[in-house]
Amino acid sequence: MAEPKWLKDMNADEYLKEDFDAKGKSKYTVEGIDKNDPDWLDKAAKKVHAAEGDDYVKLDAGLLTVNQLNWMLRNTIGKMTFVDDNNQFLWYNRPTDPNKKMLATPDQVGDTMRAVHPDVRDVIPNVKKVVHALRTKEAGHDVVYMPIPTGNLKKLVVDYYKRVEDDQGNYAGIYEWVKDLYPLVKYFCETTGQKLVVDDDATTGATYRRNSDPDAATGASTKAAEVKEEKHEEPDTTTGASQH
Repeated sequence: MAEPKWLKDMNADEYLKEDFDAKGKSKYTVEGIDKNDPDWLDKAAKKVHAAEGDDYVKLDAGLLTVNQLNWMLRNTIGKMTFVDDNNQFLWYNRPTDPNKKMLATPDQVGDTMRAVHPDVRDVIPNVKKVVHALRTKEAGHDVVYMPIPTGNLKKLVVDYYKRVEDDQGNYAGIYEWVKDLYPLVKYFCETTGQKLVVDDDATTGATYRRNSDPDAATGASTKAAEVKEEKHEEPDTTTGASQH
């Protein structure tokens, strides 16, 4: 996991205390249902009489039905998840394409963070670090970016974690967005007539290039406008819900 210095220097004794069994209680925790129950979503929704289908939801800047919200979020660029302040996994944007690899599965909704993260490759300690950093706003940071080496310099997948706050500025959870940024960069270059080149003076990026395109070591430049469109799909992340 590529880490900025401020994250790497965090105190492990503190961030490892994060309760990934979600034994606490959030303001919005639905009680009386096993969090790891594969039918948690339906049972919890029934218990709180949740809006659904064509029911309207009044938002702070709009009025939409549940169906409209679902359609919009399913078609949003990238993969998204939300985990609340009690480390309970509550939502992901299920893709419209049934063949597209999902970041999570319906039966994982409601699970504790420990349940959705396999205890392999030190995944849990790494995710605890990110969660704790955003919970405490470590060194003033409310965002964590994690570039994910893909073996291809024409695929820049970034895992973006954003601290979510309530109206009073209190920690309310984490919004995760996973997206291959290369198509956007490629479009920018094509539109502005610019190109991407390796910066020989850069102090960062060497590790990413070394783990990606073997030709990157030559410092060869790439004119984005000359690159043919490639079919792409975001790879599994080291911190995405279904991989945790």
